[in-house]
Amino acid sequence: MKRVFFIVLDSFGIGAAPDAADFGDVGANTLAGVAATGKLTLPNLTAMGLGNIDGVSALPRVTTPTASVARLREKSNGKDTTTGHWELMGLVSEAPMPTYPEGFPPEVTEAFEAKTGYGILCNLPYSGTDVIRDYGEEHLKTGKLIVYTSADSVFQIAAHESLVPPEKLYDICRTARALLVGKHAVGRVIARPFVGEAGSFTRTANRRDFSLEPPTDTVLDRLKAQGYDTIGVGKIGDIFAMKGISDTHPTHGNDEGMAVAASMLERDFNGLCFINLVDFDMVYGHRQDAVGYAEALSRFDAWLGGFTAALGEEDALIITADHGCDPTDDSTDHTREYVPFLVYGKALAPKNLGTVYGFDAAGKTVLHLLGAKGE
Repeated sequence: MKRVFFIVLDSFGIGAAPDAADFGDVGANTLAGVAATGKLTLPNLTAMGLGNIDGVSALPRVTTPTASVARLREKSNGKDTTTGHWELMGLVSEAPMPTYPEGFPPEVTEAFEAKTGYGILCNLPYSGTDVIRDYGEEHLKTGKLIVYTSADSVFQIAAHESLVPPEKLYDICRTARALLVGKHAVGRVIARPFVGEAGSFTRTANRRDFSLEPPTDTVLDRLKAQGYDTIGVGKIGDIFAMKGISDTHPTHGNDEGMAVAASMLERDFNGLCFINLVDFDMVYGHRQDAVGYAEALSRFDAWLGGFTAALGEEDALIITADHGCDPTDDSTDHTREYVPFLVYGKALAPKNLGTVYGFDAAGKTVLHLLGAKGE
């Protein structure tokens, strides 16, 4: 194959992993919860064989699926975006990244205030929409930044765009990223700009993630070293701190991500186009919006039909996810789930691969399809 298009449907889990209880996620099933809304229409994914994957009962099986399918079980000790994406590219994280269920300790907050010159508000695990509702007005009155976390390894900074323009907020996040090392090396520092008036604050699409650099080489590094193109679309460049990425195209949501992915069909490259569609997680999963999630998946599926039709004989498409985020459970956090793995190509023979231990099987597949070393 000459080109591999690798699409991550951010948070699209398909059922609780065997160790879900260790993460507080017994019974989690993002796909089943979304399908129960009655708003899910996935003819193209169904034809590929999504319903044929082990454990999937929310969609019908087909007699002759058009893609190879499997469900992947995570090896790494985590259920966050960084850990999931890193493992997809071959880097298994045995030790969990630090989390802060009681907020960040003084050694972190005091260093942050000293380096940035800003005071902070909140410093607790919080829903992103709730935190601006509860602290937005005080933020505007005092000029202090809203710093919060979640069940994931994240240091999040929310600021009103009229008070702290996005580029300034990004600089603040870079400062935080440089501080958060060693035992406080969180997976991501996230800029969370918002706008609006008290009582109607809303987050904007100017989010940026500042990830920890992968500690060892990934499939991306191996491909780049061998002269292959490694193109990141969406937050891929941020997730890997640009390590192993030859070209990046940040986006503002699914629609733009799909548009950029489609434009790459016209580009003559040799290698991997790695695409993250973030809205499933950020806009619907965390906000417990199962109907919105179903409608967004249906829009992706409708787009997918045209995308697969435009693939060439030397193109392959992989569709998977990085973790779950069941919008019907009792938490706004990510969920420890199996993820789907679909591999499609006009020159590829479909197979059912059953259940595979390790998201890293995805990266190995990329290397195999491209004929690259390091498989």
